[in-house]
Amino acid sequence: MRRTWLALLFAIGLVVVVALGADAQTSTIRRVGLLTGGSEPGSQTRFETLRQALRDLGHVDGQSIALEYRYGDNNYERLPTLAAELVRLKVSVIVTNGTPASLAAKRATSTIPIVMFETADPVGSNLVSSLARPGGNVTGVAQLVSAELFGKQLEMLKEIVPRVSRVALLFNPKNPVQQAALNGTLVSAQALGVAVQPLGVDRPDRIEAALTTAMRNGTGALIVTRDNIFVDHLGRLVELCARYRLPTMYGSRPFASAGGLIAYGPDPVDSAQRAALYVDKILKGARPADLPVEQPAKFELVINLKTAKALGLAIPQPLLLRADQVIE
Repeated sequence: MRRTWLALLFAIGLVVVVALGADAQTSTIRRVGLLTGGSEPGSQTRFETLRQALRDLGHVDGQSIALEYRYGDNNYERLPTLAAELVRLKVSVIVTNGTPASLAAKRATSTIPIVMFETADPVGSNLVSSLARPGGNVTGVAQLVSAELFGKQLEMLKEIVPRVSRVALLFNPKNPVQQAALNGTLVSAQALGVAVQPLGVDRPDRIEAALTTAMRNGTGALIVTRDNIFVDHLGRLVELCARYRLPTMYGSRPFASAGGLIAYGPDPVDSAQRAALYVDKILKGARPADLPVEQPAKFELVINLKTAKALGLAIPQPLLLRADQVIE
């Protein structure tokens, strides 16, 4: 009798062990790498949006997935090392924010799927063969870089400051696609009869010196490109532009919310949410090569009337009517 009970208990135990093992296999946590050239504080909104969007799709950090964050802290030379770390971790997907991070990930692996967002000109940067047919291990949401976008930014500045004849462009020369921003602005400026002064800044401690130089050269307005170095230091940048009483066009809403005069460009939150959809599809078995690259679907125009009044500027009514948000 005792032997029978022992045999029964052994059999039950064996069944439980097998069941637990099967359950462990089906609930394996998959690692997802997140790579950016920016800092943790500057990337918080984007990555939190991505994390929440993944959660809404059923991928919960710490349960079904484990997010591995890597930040370049505005030192793009660190990105290849950080990308290599994610490859060694054997992540299932690498999500990259910005062109430098996307290029570093692409060079680090040709097999692990890469989902990019806010990445400018992925075709010109050789990240994908084409938007419709990426053809490799990279896909995601591109960031529109064209003369049309920069032309609109410049036109809006001209509407606000009609007599402006010289506009400075703040860009990061270490970001490989920033040259496209400069070229696009130069093309648009020529059509509008405006001179452009390039201000190349690759370190935050050089921003003030660049603006001082621009003011000495008679700059009447400023355009700030979309680069992590400026996003990470938007408060300081907005403060300096206010001190110099310099009408400034920025590339996204957070700058205007922080006190910048005007912002126009793709919505970074929308791009992060759409990137999560790509991650979801890949985790479910889709191949990056089969997922066409999307372009920005949502552009925002935000105007800060309080800042306009402080600068003694009157915002034309047609421009106010076009705005997605007016901050008073």
